[in-house]
Amino acid sequence: MVEKIEFLSPGTITAPAGFIAGAAYGGLNKHAPFKLDVGLLLSQTPCTAAGVFTQNQIKSAPVLLCQEHLRVPTVRAVVANSGCANANTGTEGRQDAQSMAEAAAAKAGIRATEVLVLSTGVIGRRLPIDSLRQAVAAIELTPQGGHLLARAIMTTDTVPKETACRAGDFIIGGIAKGAGMIHPNMATMLCVLTTDAAAPADFLAAALKAAVDKSFNMISVDGDTSPNDTVLLLANGMSGQRIVDSEDGTALFQKALDETCIRLAKAIARDGEGATKLIEVVVRGADTLSAAQDAARTIVSSSLVKTAIHGADPNWGRIIAAAGRSPARIEAEKLALTMCDVPVMRNGAPLDFDSQYLSSLLHRDEITIELHLGLGEAAATAWGCDLSAKYVAINAEYTT
Repeated sequence: MVEKIEFLSPGTITAPAGFIAGAAYGGLNKHAPFKLDVGLLLSQTPCTAAGVFTQNQIKSAPVLLCQEHLRVPTVRAVVANSGCANANTGTEGRQDAQSMAEAAAAKAGIRATEVLVLSTGVIGRRLPIDSLRQAVAAIELTPQGGHLLARAIMTTDTVPKETACRAGDFIIGGIAKGAGMIHPNMATMLCVLTTDAAAPADFLAAALKAAVDKSFNMISVDGDTSPNDTVLLLANGMSGQRIVDSEDGTALFQKALDETCIRLAKAIARDGEGATKLIEVVVRGADTLSAAQDAARTIVSSSLVKTAIHGADPNWGRIIAAAGRSPARIEAEKLALTMCDVPVMRNGAPLDFDSQYLSSLLHRDEITIELHLGLGEAAATAWGCDLSAKYVAINAEYTT
């Protein structure tokens, strides 16, 4: 029997035992909302770790370094910066990522190979590495510093994204960033997760991939993926709880990890650049899970659907059209659709409904769309946001 999962308030990445963090300002991100742009997470004991990374064919220097460092037996720290993605920066960028790891290692008194590196911001610019080193050296690491680290990785985000939950005798904590260039295919988004449970790296890798597939791979803001998209999971075992000792333990850990990732993923979608509404798309009745996921992701990422939701326009035909161009198998005469719990189509044919009433519901800040394909038992949920003129303004002025 899976035990109850309790989300902590306030919860953050340093909620699990043995993790400390902090952040400082190095002038890398001139628009940093909290005047923090370099952060460091440290486990007081070695961790097993796993990562899921962008499938963009262009991978940033930090992604390549993380993939290399995850081959070593243990990890102790994560160093991160905002304002500069360190992507498309050639061999110099690889050296800059290595210098970040070395600066963090010097600060923490560990080996550079035990450090994972995250960067986010503008693509095609070199890191001001001297400023970064000074910022890392100035960081004060504390058990409460997770809140500062969550703020240091923000770019166009308007709010920090952090959470933690207790499940049995262990805790999972996490932070994430992302508001634009969000259409993960793993997954500009970053996420770091920690736990004081003990687990081997191969188990963590499988559990993380499963959680990412249900969460970060099911959100979309603008249909773009980043060279930097990364999700990391570190487990230091300081709770004394070994999660692979029983089926109940592994099931509980997976459920807690899934729910933590979904919370962070929804927070990213809700905070999409220029967004005013969170959109949840539920697809049921698909013949396969991948078909349900494909249909849900296609609908939630459709610019026409997103603009209709922004304008509170009950133009449900856009939803059906988006589903029809997805890779999912569709049979038009079996489709049923509801918007904000109002049925608008059944058996592939339109229903009479009060469009003014539905429009009034579409003014809410959370919108639910449910499409039933009538072909099987598989279901999936995706999250996104509306598309506003403010999104265009933010991205038209991002580097100027």
